[in-house]
Amino acid sequence: MNLNATLFAQLVVFLILAWFTMKFVWPPIMKALDERASKIADGLAAADKAKADLAHAEKKASDELRKARESAAEFRSGAERQVAQLIEDARAEGARIVNAAREAAENEAAAASQRAREALREHVAALAVAGAERILRKEINAQAHAELLTQLKSEL
Repeated sequence: MNLNATLFAQLVVFLILAWFTMKFVWPPIMKALDERASKIADGLAAADKAKADLAHAEKKASDELRKARESAAEFRSGAERQVAQLIEDARAEGARIVNAAREAAENEAAAASQRAREALREHVAALAVAGAERILRKEINAQAHAELLTQLKSEL
């Protein structure tokens, strides 16, 4: 056997094997590798998008939380102002009621004092008339002397 013929036969077999591999084996392998590379690239893009979405969601959540805290603070301060106003109004109303009651009591006391004075004047006038009757030993007509009795009441 000749070394050149063996080498030539091996070269022909190698070329047939290379052609067969390039024609039938290599394209499916390359297609599978390309699909895998595409899936990996899509997965990395999805991961990057998910990271961006997560950062956006965290920023949005922190903004919403900040807005909620500000709103709660405004609501609380408004409620505190409203409570302070209600307390002030209640105090003013209480003071007004106390003053009105005090005035009413003073007016009632003044009216009672005035009524007592009037009653006392009439009683004194009646006593004066009775005393004058006894002194004069005759009856004095109250209707005839009404002007004199009114003047006497006002003087007392």
